[in-house]
Amino acid sequence: MIKLYNTLTRKKDLLIPVQEGKVGLYACGPTVYDYFHIGNARVFILFDVFRRYLQYRGYDVTYVQNYTDIDDKMINRAAELGITVAELAERFIQAYEEDAAAIGVQPADHQPKATAYIPQIIKIIEQLLEKDMAYEVDGDVYFQVESFPDYGKLSHQNLEELELGSRVEIDARKKHPMDFALWKKEKPGEPSWESPWGQGRPGWHIECSAMSMEYLGETIDIHAGGQDLIFPHHENEIAQSEGATGKPFARYWVHAGYLNINQEKMSKSLGNFRTVRELRQKVDPMVLRFFMLSAHYRNPINFSEEQIQQASKALERLNTAFFNLQDRMKKVGEGEPDEIEQTLLRKLEEAKQRFIESMDDDFNTAEALAVLFDLARETNTYLNRTAGQKANVIRLILDFFRETNEIFGYMETANYSDLESEIQELIDQREEARKAKNWALADGIRDQLRERGIILEDTPQGVRWKIAAEEKKEA
Repeated sequence: MIKLYNTLTRKKDLLIPVQEGKVGLYACGPTVYDYFHIGNARVFILFDVFRRYLQYRGYDVTYVQNYTDIDDKMINRAAELGITVAELAERFIQAYEEDAAAIGVQPADHQPKATAYIPQIIKIIEQLLEKDMAYEVDGDVYFQVESFPDYGKLSHQNLEELELGSRVEIDARKKHPMDFALWKKEKPGEPSWESPWGQGRPGWHIECSAMSMEYLGETIDIHAGGQDLIFPHHENEIAQSEGATGKPFARYWVHAGYLNINQEKMSKSLGNFRTVRELRQKVDPMVLRFFMLSAHYRNPINFSEEQIQQASKALERLNTAFFNLQDRMKKVGEGEPDEIEQTLLRKLEEAKQRFIESMDDDFNTAEALAVLFDLARETNTYLNRTAGQKANVIRLILDFFRETNEIFGYMETANYSDLESEIQELIDQREEARKAKNWALADGIRDQLRERGIILEDTPQGVRWKIAAEEKKEA
Protein backbone atom coordinates (compact mmCIF):
# COMPACT_ATOMS: atom_id res chain seq x y z
CA MET A 1 0.00 0.00 0.00
CA ILE A 2 1.25 3.47 -0.89
CA LYS A 3 2.02 5.92 1.89
CA LEU A 4 2.80 9.56 1.22
CA TYR A 5 3.83 12.41 3.46
CA ASN A 6 0.88 14.74 3.84
CA THR A 7 1.81 18.36 4.56
CA LEU A 8 -1.65 18.78 6.08
CA THR A 9 -1.20 16.08 8.73
CA ARG A 10 2.61 16.23 8.95
CA LYS A 11 2.90 12.46 8.69
CA LYS A 12 2.85 9.65 6.18
CA ASP A 13 -0.73 8.74 5.39
CA LEU A 14 -2.02 5.66 3.63
CA LEU A 15 -3.31 6.56 0.18
CA ILE A 16 -7.08 6.02 0.17
CA PRO A 17 -8.58 7.77 -2.87
CA VAL A 18 -12.06 9.25 -3.01
CA GLN A 19 -13.00 6.61 -5.59
CA GLU A 20 -11.46 3.17 -5.19
CA GLY A 21 -8.92 2.43 -7.90
CA LYS A 22 -8.84 6.01 -9.18
CA VAL A 23 -6.57 8.90 -8.27
CA GLY A 24 -7.13 12.55 -9.10
CA LEU A 25 -3.79 14.39 -9.10
CA TYR A 26 -3.51 18.16 -9.48
CA ALA A 27 -0.16 19.92 -9.73
CA CYS A 28 0.37 23.64 -10.07
CA GLY A 29 1.86 24.27 -13.48
CA PRO A 30 3.95 27.08 -14.92
CA THR A 31 3.15 30.75 -15.13
CA VAL A 32 3.91 31.12 -18.82
CA TYR A 33 5.72 34.45 -18.92
CA ASP A 34 9.23 33.03 -19.49
CA TYR A 35 11.21 29.82 -19.86
CA PHE A 36 10.84 27.66 -16.76
CA HIS A 37 13.83 27.26 -14.43
CA ILE A 38 15.36 24.07 -13.07
CA GLY A 39 13.60 24.45 -9.73
CA ASN A 40 10.33 24.16 -11.66
CA ALA A 41 11.84 21.28 -13.63
CA ARG A 42 12.36 19.30 -10.44
CA VAL A 43 8.69 19.63 -9.55
CA PHE A 44 7.48 18.76 -13.07
CA ILE A 45 9.76 15.70 -13.28
CA LEU A 46 8.86 14.40 -9.83
CA PHE A 47 5.12 14.62 -10.31
CA ASP A 48 5.46 13.07 -13.76
CA VAL A 49 7.12 10.10 -12.03
CA PHE A 50 4.47 10.00 -9.29
CA ARG A 51 1.77 9.78 -11.91
CA ARG A 52 3.63 7.01 -13.77
CA TYR A 53 4.16 5.04 -10.58
CA LEU A 54 0.53 5.30 -9.54
CA GLN A 55 -0.40 3.92 -12.95
CA TYR A 56 2.19 1.15 -12.55
CA ARG A 57 0.51 0.22 -9.27
CA GLY A 58 -2.80 -0.14 -11.07
CA TYR A 59 -4.53 3.16 -10.40
CA ASP A 60 -6.58 4.94 -13.03
CA VAL A 61 -4.94 8.37 -12.76
CA THR A 62 -6.37 11.66 -13.96
CA TYR A 63 -3.56 14.17 -13.93
CA VAL A 64 -4.27 17.90 -14.22
CA GLN A 65 -1.54 20.51 -14.53
CA ASN A 66 -2.60 24.05 -15.28
CA TYR A 67 -1.13 27.00 -17.14
CA THR A 68 -1.36 30.34 -15.35
CA ASP A 69 -1.83 32.64 -18.33
CA ILE A 70 -3.04 35.78 -16.55
CA ASP A 71 -1.43 37.48 -13.55
CA ASP A 72 0.80 40.46 -12.77
CA LYS A 73 3.94 38.79 -14.12
CA MET A 74 2.19 38.01 -17.40
CA ILE A 75 0.94 41.56 -17.77
CA ASN A 76 4.31 43.16 -16.96
CA ARG A 77 6.30 40.86 -19.27
CA ALA A 78 3.91 41.35 -22.17
CA ALA A 79 4.28 45.12 -21.76
CA GLU A 80 8.09 44.76 -21.79
CA LEU A 81 7.97 42.77 -25.04
CA GLY A 82 5.31 44.93 -26.65
CA ILE A 83 2.93 42.02 -27.26
CA THR A 84 -0.44 40.98 -25.86
CA VAL A 85 -0.72 38.76 -22.82
CA ALA A 86 -2.36 36.09 -24.99
CA GLU A 87 0.57 36.17 -27.44
CA LEU A 88 3.01 35.90 -24.55
CA ALA A 89 1.14 32.92 -23.15
CA GLU A 90 1.10 31.04 -26.44
CA ARG A 91 4.82 31.66 -26.96
CA PHE A 92 5.83 30.25 -23.61
CA ILE A 93 3.28 27.45 -23.54
CA GLN A 94 4.97 26.18 -26.69
CA ALA A 95 8.39 26.69 -25.08
CA TYR A 96 7.24 24.80 -21.97
CA GLU A 97 6.00 21.87 -24.04
CA GLU A 98 9.31 21.66 -25.92
CA ASP A 99 11.47 21.84 -22.79
CA ALA A 100 9.23 19.53 -20.75
CA ALA A 101 9.30 16.91 -23.51
CA ALA A 102 13.10 17.17 -23.65
CA ILE A 103 13.36 16.19 -19.96
CA GLY A 104 10.88 13.36 -20.40
CA VAL A 105 7.82 14.97 -18.83
CA GLN A 106 4.69 13.51 -20.39
CA PRO A 107 1.73 15.85 -21.01
CA ALA A 108 -0.88 15.84 -18.27
CA ASP A 109 -4.33 14.46 -19.09
CA HIS A 110 -5.65 18.01 -18.88
CA GLN A 111 -3.60 21.21 -19.15
CA PRO A 112 -6.16 23.99 -18.72
CA LYS A 113 -5.43 27.68 -19.16
CA ALA A 114 -6.82 29.92 -16.44
CA THR A 115 -8.39 32.36 -18.89
CA ALA A 116 -10.64 29.60 -20.26
CA TYR A 117 -12.33 29.18 -16.85
CA ILE A 118 -13.60 32.66 -16.05
CA PRO A 119 -17.26 31.51 -15.65
CA GLN A 120 -16.23 28.80 -13.15
CA ILE A 121 -14.11 31.32 -11.25
CA ILE A 122 -16.99 33.79 -11.06
CA LYS A 123 -19.32 31.06 -9.78
CA ILE A 124 -17.01 30.22 -6.86
CA ILE A 125 -16.67 33.90 -5.97
CA GLU A 126 -20.45 34.28 -5.99
CA GLN A 127 -20.77 31.31 -3.62
CA LEU A 128 -18.30 32.93 -1.23
CA LEU A 129 -20.12 36.27 -1.37
CA GLU A 130 -23.42 34.54 -0.60
CA LYS A 131 -21.85 32.99 2.50
CA ASP A 132 -20.37 36.31 3.63
CA MET A 133 -16.88 34.86 3.24
CA ALA A 134 -15.95 37.46 0.62
CA TYR A 135 -16.71 41.14 0.08
CA GLU A 136 -16.55 43.66 -2.75
CA VAL A 137 -14.76 46.99 -2.60
CA ASP A 138 -14.88 49.26 -5.66
CA GLY A 139 -14.89 46.40 -8.16
CA ASP A 140 -12.33 44.30 -6.28
CA VAL A 141 -13.46 41.19 -4.40
CA TYR A 142 -11.55 39.85 -1.40
CA PHE A 143 -11.72 36.63 0.57
CA GLN A 144 -12.26 37.31 4.26
CA VAL A 145 -9.74 35.10 6.07
CA GLU A 146 -11.37 35.55 9.48
CA SER A 147 -14.50 33.87 8.09
CA PHE A 148 -12.55 30.61 7.69
CA PRO A 149 -11.58 29.29 11.16
CA ASP A 150 -9.12 26.74 9.74
CA TYR A 151 -7.06 29.34 7.91
CA GLY A 152 -3.40 28.37 8.39
CA LYS A 153 -3.97 24.63 8.83
CA LEU A 154 -1.70 23.69 5.91
CA SER A 155 1.23 25.84 7.00
CA HIS A 156 0.47 25.00 10.65
CA GLN A 157 0.39 28.60 11.81
CA ASN A 158 -2.39 30.75 13.14
CA LEU A 159 -3.53 33.96 11.49
CA GLU A 160 -1.44 36.17 13.74
CA GLU A 161 1.74 34.18 13.04
CA LEU A 162 1.10 34.26 9.32
CA GLU A 163 0.54 38.01 9.37
CA LEU A 164 3.70 38.58 11.37
CA GLY A 165 5.81 36.52 8.96
CA SER A 166 4.36 37.99 5.77
CA ARG A 167 5.01 41.11 3.81
CA VAL A 168 1.46 42.39 3.58
CA GLU A 169 0.69 45.36 1.39
CA ILE A 170 -1.28 47.91 3.41
CA ASP A 171 -4.74 48.42 1.98
CA ALA A 172 -7.22 50.29 4.17
CA ARG A 173 -10.11 48.84 2.16
CA LYS A 174 -9.43 45.32 3.49
CA LYS A 175 -11.17 44.08 6.60
CA HIS A 176 -8.01 42.20 7.57
CA PRO A 177 -4.46 42.66 6.22
CA MET A 178 -4.32 38.95 5.17
CA ASP A 179 -7.49 39.09 3.07
CA PHE A 180 -6.58 38.18 -0.51
CA ALA A 181 -7.95 39.09 -3.92
CA LEU A 182 -10.44 36.84 -5.66
CA TRP A 183 -11.22 39.37 -8.40
CA LYS A 184 -9.25 42.44 -9.46
CA LYS A 185 -10.81 45.53 -10.97
CA GLU A 186 -9.69 46.37 -14.50
CA LYS A 187 -6.73 48.71 -14.90
CA PRO A 188 -5.97 50.62 -18.11
CA GLY A 189 -4.30 48.41 -20.69
CA GLU A 190 -4.86 45.14 -18.83
CA PRO A 191 -6.88 42.18 -20.16
CA SER A 192 -10.29 42.01 -18.53
CA TRP A 193 -13.53 40.05 -18.49
CA GLU A 194 -17.11 40.91 -17.61
CA SER A 195 -18.29 40.02 -14.13
CA PRO A 196 -21.08 40.99 -11.70
CA TRP A 197 -18.57 43.43 -10.16
CA GLY A 198 -17.55 45.06 -13.43
CA GLN A 199 -14.67 44.46 -15.83
CA GLY A 200 -11.71 42.76 -14.25
CA ARG A 201 -9.61 39.62 -13.97
CA PRO A 202 -9.25 36.78 -11.47
CA GLY A 203 -6.76 36.66 -8.63
CA TRP A 204 -4.05 34.01 -8.87
CA HIS A 205 -5.26 31.68 -6.12
CA ILE A 206 -8.84 31.30 -7.32
CA GLU A 207 -7.69 30.04 -10.72
CA CYS A 208 -6.38 26.71 -9.40
CA SER A 209 -9.52 26.08 -7.34
CA ALA A 210 -11.73 26.50 -10.39
CA MET A 211 -9.61 24.38 -12.72
CA SER A 212 -9.05 21.51 -10.26
CA MET A 213 -12.76 21.32 -9.40
CA GLU A 214 -13.70 21.32 -13.08
CA TYR A 215 -11.76 18.12 -13.77
CA LEU A 216 -11.39 16.39 -10.41
CA GLY A 217 -14.47 17.39 -8.42
CA GLU A 218 -14.89 19.33 -5.19
CA THR A 219 -12.59 16.96 -3.27
CA ILE A 220 -9.44 15.86 -5.05
CA ASP A 221 -7.07 13.13 -3.95
CA ILE A 222 -3.60 14.66 -4.26
CA HIS A 223 -2.66 18.30 -4.66
CA ALA A 224 1.03 18.78 -5.46
CA GLY A 225 3.49 21.60 -5.84
CA GLY A 226 6.76 23.04 -4.58
CA GLN A 227 7.32 23.94 -0.94
CA ASP A 228 7.25 27.61 -1.87
CA LEU A 229 3.54 27.27 -2.67
CA ILE A 230 2.43 26.07 0.77
CA PHE A 231 1.81 29.67 1.81
CA PRO A 232 0.09 31.67 0.62
CA HIS A 233 -1.03 29.93 -2.57
CA HIS A 234 -2.13 26.53 -1.29
CA GLU A 235 -3.33 27.93 2.01
CA ASN A 236 -5.58 30.32 0.12
CA GLU A 237 -6.78 27.58 -2.23
CA ILE A 238 -7.98 25.58 0.77
CA ALA A 239 -9.76 28.54 2.35
CA GLN A 240 -11.67 29.63 -0.76
CA SER A 241 -12.45 26.09 -1.98
CA GLU A 242 -13.64 24.69 1.33
CA GLY A 243 -15.39 27.95 2.09
CA ALA A 244 -17.39 27.65 -1.14
CA THR A 245 -18.18 23.93 -1.03
CA GLY A 246 -18.08 23.03 2.65
CA LYS A 247 -16.07 19.92 1.70
CA PRO A 248 -12.37 19.02 2.10
CA PHE A 249 -10.53 20.40 -0.91
CA ALA A 250 -7.72 17.83 -1.10
CA ARG A 251 -7.02 14.72 0.94
CA TYR A 252 -3.25 14.78 0.48
CA TRP A 253 -0.91 17.72 0.02
CA VAL A 254 2.49 16.77 -1.43
CA HIS A 255 5.31 19.30 -1.68
CA ALA A 256 8.73 19.00 -3.29
CA GLY A 257 11.83 20.45 -1.64
CA TYR A 258 13.87 23.40 -2.83
CA LEU A 259 16.64 23.29 -5.41
CA ASN A 260 19.80 25.29 -4.70
CA ILE A 261 22.64 26.24 -7.02
CA ASN A 262 26.11 25.57 -5.57
CA GLN A 263 24.60 25.62 -2.07
CA GLU A 264 22.93 29.00 -2.66
CA LYS A 265 19.34 29.92 -3.32
CA MET A 266 18.72 30.36 -7.04
CA SER A 267 17.96 33.98 -7.94
CA LYS A 268 18.53 36.35 -10.80
CA SER A 269 20.24 38.83 -8.46
CA LEU A 270 22.95 36.24 -7.65
CA GLY A 271 23.46 35.46 -11.32
CA ASN A 272 22.80 31.75 -10.80
CA PHE A 273 19.34 31.56 -12.35
CA ARG A 274 19.23 28.54 -14.72
CA THR A 275 16.46 27.70 -17.17
CA VAL A 276 15.93 24.31 -18.74
CA ARG A 277 16.11 25.98 -22.16
CA GLU A 278 19.65 27.14 -21.35
CA LEU A 279 20.81 23.90 -19.73
CA ARG A 280 19.59 21.75 -22.60
CA GLN A 281 22.52 23.14 -24.57
CA LYS A 282 25.01 22.01 -21.90
CA VAL A 283 23.53 19.04 -20.06
CA ASP A 284 22.02 15.87 -21.45
CA PRO A 285 18.30 16.26 -20.56
CA MET A 286 18.18 12.63 -19.41
CA VAL A 287 21.07 13.31 -17.02
CA LEU A 288 19.15 16.29 -15.67
CA ARG A 289 16.08 14.11 -15.17
CA PHE A 290 18.11 11.38 -13.49
CA PHE A 291 19.73 13.95 -11.20
CA MET A 292 16.32 15.21 -10.03
CA LEU A 293 15.33 11.66 -9.04
CA SER A 294 18.56 10.97 -7.15
CA ALA A 295 17.30 12.59 -3.92
CA HIS A 296 14.06 12.11 -2.02
CA TYR A 297 11.54 14.61 -3.32
CA ARG A 298 10.96 16.25 0.08
CA ASN A 299 14.65 16.91 0.63
CA PRO A 300 16.47 19.92 -0.79
CA ILE A 301 18.79 19.16 -3.70
CA ASN A 302 21.94 21.00 -4.72
CA PHE A 303 22.65 21.60 -8.39
CA SER A 304 26.32 21.94 -9.29
CA GLU A 305 28.66 20.95 -12.09
CA GLU A 306 30.13 18.23 -9.87
CA GLN A 307 26.71 16.80 -9.02
CA ILE A 308 25.71 16.74 -12.68
CA GLN A 309 28.94 14.95 -13.62
CA GLN A 310 28.29 12.36 -10.93
CA ALA A 311 24.73 11.91 -12.19
CA SER A 312 26.04 11.50 -15.73
CA LYS A 313 28.43 8.74 -14.70
CA ALA A 314 25.77 7.00 -12.60
CA LEU A 315 23.25 7.08 -15.42
CA GLU A 316 25.84 5.71 -17.81
CA ARG A 317 26.37 2.75 -15.48
CA LEU A 318 22.68 1.88 -15.60
CA ASN A 319 22.49 2.41 -19.35
CA THR A 320 25.57 0.25 -19.85
CA ALA A 321 24.14 -2.57 -17.76
CA PHE A 322 20.92 -2.46 -19.75
CA PHE A 323 22.69 -2.37 -23.05
CA ASN A 324 25.15 -5.12 -22.17
CA LEU A 325 22.18 -7.32 -21.30
CA GLN A 326 20.47 -6.52 -24.56
CA ASP A 327 23.66 -7.17 -26.54
CA ARG A 328 24.40 -10.47 -24.80
CA MET A 329 20.86 -11.80 -25.18
CA LYS A 330 21.31 -11.82 -28.97
CA LYS A 331 24.42 -13.97 -28.71
CA VAL A 332 23.27 -16.78 -26.41
CA GLY A 333 20.54 -19.40 -26.50
CA GLU A 334 17.69 -20.41 -24.25
CA GLY A 335 18.15 -22.97 -21.51
CA GLU A 336 17.44 -24.15 -18.00
CA PRO A 337 18.96 -21.76 -15.43
CA ASP A 338 21.95 -23.18 -13.61
CA GLU A 339 22.56 -22.69 -9.89
CA ILE A 340 24.21 -19.28 -10.32
CA GLU A 341 21.34 -18.10 -12.53
CA GLN A 342 18.74 -19.35 -10.08
CA THR A 343 20.45 -17.27 -7.39
CA LEU A 344 20.43 -14.28 -9.75
CA LEU A 345 16.72 -14.74 -10.46
CA ARG A 346 15.99 -14.82 -6.72
CA LYS A 347 17.89 -11.54 -6.39
CA LEU A 348 15.81 -10.18 -9.27
CA GLU A 349 12.59 -11.00 -7.40
CA GLU A 350 14.02 -9.39 -4.27
CA ALA A 351 14.90 -6.30 -6.32
CA LYS A 352 11.34 -6.06 -7.62
CA GLN A 353 9.96 -6.21 -4.10
CA ARG A 354 12.48 -3.69 -2.76
CA PHE A 355 11.74 -1.32 -5.64
CA ILE A 356 8.01 -1.37 -4.89
CA GLU A 357 8.59 -1.01 -1.14
CA SER A 358 10.79 2.03 -1.76
CA MET A 359 8.33 3.75 -4.06
CA ASP A 360 5.33 2.81 -1.90
CA ASP A 361 7.10 4.54 0.99
CA ASP A 362 6.45 8.16 0.03
CA PHE A 363 7.82 7.84 -3.53
CA ASN A 364 11.41 7.27 -2.39
CA THR A 365 13.12 7.50 -5.78
CA ALA A 366 16.60 7.61 -4.22
CA GLU A 367 16.15 4.20 -2.56
CA ALA A 368 14.50 2.80 -5.69
CA LEU A 369 17.49 3.85 -7.79
CA ALA A 370 19.80 2.17 -5.28
CA VAL A 371 17.91 -1.06 -5.94
CA LEU A 372 18.59 -0.72 -9.66
CA PHE A 373 22.30 -0.11 -9.09
CA ASP A 374 22.52 -3.20 -6.90
CA LEU A 375 20.88 -5.26 -9.63
CA ALA A 376 23.15 -3.73 -12.29
CA ARG A 377 26.19 -4.81 -10.26
CA GLU A 378 24.86 -8.37 -9.95
CA THR A 379 24.11 -8.35 -13.65
CA ASN A 380 27.61 -7.24 -14.60
CA THR A 381 29.11 -10.05 -12.51
CA TYR A 382 26.87 -12.51 -14.33
CA LEU A 383 27.75 -11.17 -17.76
CA ASN A 384 31.47 -11.36 -17.00
CA ARG A 385 31.23 -15.15 -17.02
CA THR A 386 33.10 -16.49 -20.03
CA ALA A 387 30.13 -18.60 -21.10
CA GLY A 388 26.85 -20.15 -20.05
CA GLN A 389 24.44 -17.19 -19.99
CA LYS A 390 20.83 -17.90 -20.99
CA ALA A 391 18.68 -15.60 -23.12
CA ASN A 392 15.57 -16.39 -21.08
CA VAL A 393 17.33 -15.34 -17.85
CA ILE A 394 18.63 -12.14 -19.41
CA ARG A 395 15.19 -11.34 -20.80
CA LEU A 396 13.63 -11.35 -17.32
CA ILE A 397 16.22 -8.87 -16.04
CA LEU A 398 15.78 -6.68 -19.11
CA ASP A 399 12.03 -6.66 -18.61
CA PHE A 400 12.47 -5.30 -15.08
CA PHE A 401 14.80 -2.55 -16.25
CA ARG A 402 12.27 -1.65 -18.94
CA GLU A 403 9.41 -1.61 -16.43
CA THR A 404 11.26 0.67 -14.05
CA ASN A 405 12.28 2.92 -16.92
CA GLU A 406 8.61 3.33 -17.80
CA ILE A 407 8.31 4.92 -14.36
CA PHE A 408 11.55 6.91 -14.16
CA GLY A 409 11.89 7.67 -17.87
CA TYR A 410 15.62 8.38 -17.83
CA MET A 411 16.60 5.97 -20.60
CA GLU A 412 15.51 6.28 -24.21
CA THR A 413 15.43 2.55 -24.85
CA ALA A 414 13.59 2.88 -28.15
CA ASN A 415 16.61 4.60 -29.64
CA TYR A 416 18.75 1.54 -29.13
CA SER A 417 16.76 -0.64 -31.51
CA ASP A 418 16.63 2.18 -34.04
CA LEU A 419 20.42 2.43 -34.05
CA GLU A 420 21.24 -1.26 -33.97
CA SER A 421 21.33 -2.16 -37.65
CA GLU A 422 23.27 0.93 -38.68
CA ILE A 423 25.87 0.58 -35.93
CA GLN A 424 26.23 -3.17 -36.41
CA GLU A 425 26.99 -2.56 -40.07
CA LEU A 426 29.79 -0.16 -39.11
CA ILE A 427 31.12 -2.65 -36.53
CA ASP A 428 31.20 -5.36 -39.20
CA GLN A 429 33.07 -3.00 -41.53
CA ARG A 430 35.58 -2.30 -38.76
CA GLU A 431 36.08 -6.02 -38.13
CA GLU A 432 36.73 -6.60 -41.83
CA ALA A 433 39.21 -3.71 -41.83
CA ARG A 434 41.03 -5.18 -38.82
CA LYS A 435 41.26 -8.59 -40.48
CA ALA A 436 42.75 -6.89 -43.53
CA LYS A 437 45.10 -4.95 -41.18
CA ASN A 438 43.65 -1.71 -42.48
CA TRP A 439 44.17 -0.01 -39.13
CA ALA A 440 43.48 3.48 -40.44
CA LEU A 441 39.99 2.49 -41.60
CA ALA A 442 39.30 0.55 -38.40
CA ASP A 443 40.35 3.48 -36.23
CA GLY A 444 38.38 5.86 -38.42
CA ILE A 445 35.18 3.87 -37.90
CA ARG A 446 35.78 3.79 -34.13
CA ASP A 447 36.33 7.57 -34.12
CA GLN A 448 33.22 8.11 -36.24
CA LEU A 449 31.12 6.18 -33.76
CA ARG A 450 32.74 7.92 -30.80
CA GLU A 451 31.75 11.30 -32.26
CA ARG A 452 28.16 10.07 -32.22
CA GLY A 453 28.46 9.03 -28.59
CA ILE A 454 28.88 5.31 -29.35
CA ILE A 455 31.66 3.56 -27.45
CA LEU A 456 33.07 0.24 -28.71
CA GLU A 457 34.43 -2.36 -26.30
CA ASP A 458 36.45 -5.38 -27.45
CA THR A 459 35.60 -8.31 -25.13
CA PRO A 460 36.22 -12.07 -25.17
CA GLN A 461 32.60 -12.43 -26.30
CA GLY A 462 33.08 -10.05 -29.21
CA VAL A 463 32.62 -6.34 -29.84
CA ARG A 464 30.06 -4.56 -27.68
CA TRP A 465 28.79 -1.02 -28.09
CA LYS A 466 27.08 1.35 -25.73
CA ILE A 467 25.71 4.87 -25.74
CA ALA A 468 27.94 7.01 -23.55
CA ALA A 469 26.89 10.09 -21.64
CA GLU A 470 27.68 13.18 -23.67
CA GLU A 471 30.75 15.25 -22.93
CA LYS A 472 29.36 18.36 -21.28
CA LYS A 473 30.43 21.91 -21.07
CA GLU A 474 30.40 23.67 -17.72
CA ALA A 475 26.85 23.53 -16.37
